[in-house]
Amino acid sequence: MNLKSERRGIHVDQSELLCKKGCGYYGNPAWQGFCSKCWREEYHKARQKQIQEDWELAERLQREEEEAYASSQSTQGAQSLTFSKFEEKKTNEKTRKVTTVKKFFTASSRAGAKKALAGKLKEIQEAKAPSPAIHRQASLETDRVSKEFIEFIRTYQKPGQDIYKQCKLFLDTMSHKRDLSIEEQSECAQDFYQNVADRLQTRWKVPPEKVEKAMDEVEKYIMTRQYKYVFCPETTDDEKKDLAVQKRIRALHWVTPQMLCVPVSEEIPEVSDMVVKAITDIIEMDSKRVPRDKLACITKCSKHIFNAIKTTKNEPASADDFLPTLIYIVLKGNPPRLQSNIQYITRFCNPSRLMTGEDGYYFTNLCCAVAFIEKLDAQSLNLSQEDFDRFMTGQTSPKKQESDTFSPDVCLGVKQMCKSLDLLSQLNERQERIVSEAKKLEKDLIDWTEGITKEVEDIVEKYPLEIKPKSQALAAIDSENVENDKLPPPLQPQVYAG
Repeated sequence: MNLKSERRGIHVDQSELLCKKGCGYYGNPAWQGFCSKCWREEYHKARQKQIQEDWELAERLQREEEEAYASSQSTQGAQSLTFSKFEEKKTNEKTRKVTTVKKFFTASSRAGAKKALAGKLKEIQEAKAPSPAIHRQASLETDRVSKEFIEFIRTYQKPGQDIYKQCKLFLDTMSHKRDLSIEEQSECAQDFYQNVADRLQTRWKVPPEKVEKAMDEVEKYIMTRQYKYVFCPETTDDEKKDLAVQKRIRALHWVTPQMLCVPVSEEIPEVSDMVVKAITDIIEMDSKRVPRDKLACITKCSKHIFNAIKTTKNEPASADDFLPTLIYIVLKGNPPRLQSNIQYITRFCNPSRLMTGEDGYYFTNLCCAVAFIEKLDAQSLNLSQEDFDRFMTGQTSPKKQESDTFSPDVCLGVKQMCKSLDLLSQLNERQERIVSEAKKLEKDLIDWTEGITKEVEDIVEKYPLEIKPKSQALAAIDSENVENDKLPPPLQPQVYAG
């Protein structure tokens, strides 16, 4: 096998398809390269060998138990048991064990032997090389898809047989390439799709419409079997991206249709039903295993969106209306493992389906919607950065729907709840404003105090205060000390006779 055939698993030498035993018949990869007759012979030989090994193991375990029993009895019961009684008990124990071992390997109870020898037998059997038994642990869906694929290729006759051989060879090749990176496995799958399509067109001259249908069935058969190995593998960071997108969407739960300019009115019952169906379809995408089926879910979701827009506007929807509505549906539905599903479709979907047709168009829009959500900011929603930050942190939320805009069939409890939420939102805003104004007032008072203190200090520094000594107090006019005052003596009353 050359490098090209080893890489793609498609062009293989015919001699490599023959039975490994050299009987001349074609071998089957599911039977490890043997034909059916040689496979049965090899299987019978391996089974007889396994039975013989089980016999030998059972006898060895029996001898070990006898030796352990003999040593324990010789040390503990040497004084109480005579030699004859010990031999009699030993013989009875031996007879019982041999009879039990023989029963293990009878045709009716061979399965019970493996359960009885579970301990050591299980450890030894796990260490041995696996027997050539066919291990088919496929799910019911895988079996159903396989049957449908076989029924389908029968309608193609010889080209169908060639398709089946190529698919089996590809699956066998990929089973030995699990250690490759997911990008390399994706390249192998894309090359396989291209080579099978070219083979049908050039060698078998199959019409293009039948080639497209055959490629859909090939993709379904191949990816159903490969799904558990290539969807969200541990070697990638797909799971980390899934968690980041889910967390981002949860943080944007407050985004309203008005902010995104969504031309859809959910007050119309018909439109509301279409929105629910669109959300259901985008969530259902994760339950599908085939890339084409995942694309079909995206397409159904998109068609429900177009119908909702058309019903609301009474006119055909445009691409400018579709993308904002798709973003709103993704935000409202928060589909599980969104990034993993997008990466899985990109890596393993038939390239002709992604590059052409409505499936490719809707898938491209979904990728744009996810990219918009990851980079959504205040400017995208025509909000101030302050409001956007408060909405993101949960401090407040956009104004709720007014009670007078409710439809008549809405119950009073819902109306009262919305009124209460609106009132709480308003009270929260008022409290935030009061706290903000109080902090501003406190800052202004501190600044005013510091300003006054500085002005006083500047004045004191410019005009220093001088304290003069206290002057002597003036003497009273009527006091006896009149010398220093230089005043005339007081008048003395005179008495005249009369």
